[in-house]
Amino acid sequence: MFAKPRHTRSGISGTLAFLEQVYFGTVRSMRKSSGRNAVLGLIGSMAQTVVFVMAFYFMFQLMGVRTSPIKGDYMLYIISGIAMFMTHNKAVQTVSKAEGPTSDMMQHAPMNTMIAVCSAALQSLYQQTITVGTILQIYHLAFNPVDIFNPIGLAGVFLLSWFTGVAIGMVFLALTPWHPPLVNILLMVYRRVNMLASGKMFVANTLPSFMLAMFDWNPLFHCVDQARGMMFINYLPMHSNLSYPLKVALVAVVLGLMGEFFTRKRASMSWGSTR
Repeated sequence: MFAKPRHTRSGISGTLAFLEQVYFGTVRSMRKSSGRNAVLGLIGSMAQTVVFVMAFYFMFQLMGVRTSPIKGDYMLYIISGIAMFMTHNKAVQTVSKAEGPTSDMMQHAPMNTMIAVCSAALQSLYQQTITVGTILQIYHLAFNPVDIFNPIGLAGVFLLSWFTGVAIGMVFLALTPWHPPLVNILLMVYRRVNMLASGKMFVANTLPSFMLAMFDWNPLFHCVDQARGMMFINYLPMHSNLSYPLKVALVAVVLGLMGEFFTRKRASMSWGSTR
């Protein structure tokens, strides 16, 4: 008697409606992450990246490493590692903190977890793309010309670093409603381990085999090494590849989707009070 009329949508209209919702979700995520001021959020992201670059530059200076291990621009060597590291970690952090099944936003009919994940992922990609592009442009105009050996390949590795971060963030997101404090600890440990295990401080080709085994499990390590191969004409990565991080990302996406579906079917609204 009180049944609601059912509205059927074609595949195209449904896709357009989904993309519209993702767009507004991305805008909301940008404003939420930057205190309702997107410009200040971008400036803060740039400042954080610049601080990392300068910290590693002066650390290498103190260690006596005054030239790049790869024949090329020393600062670009540092930026290439920091850019991939920051992009990956930001994606992990942003997606893992996206709106989950117990969020108040899920009470709105068009909203669902997939829209929240896509919005958080695009927000992270947009922010990091603007940040890295602006830093390279400033360095090109103010210091030394930026000469990239394979810019299209470098952009592809940049996207792969972001995608692996999104995939791993989805796994953390699916686990969060079950035990938020433990997941926050695991997330912090993962990000701290990546400070060293990402390989941004050294070149994979110069490592002995027993040390490579300590790092080649990390998909970000492969992304950083491959990025330097795309950046410099004089460097050919021999101990990394692009297929491994892609496979890890696809497996993590499947696990994240399965975990999210399992959690969504069993989540209780009372869990939201403990997040």
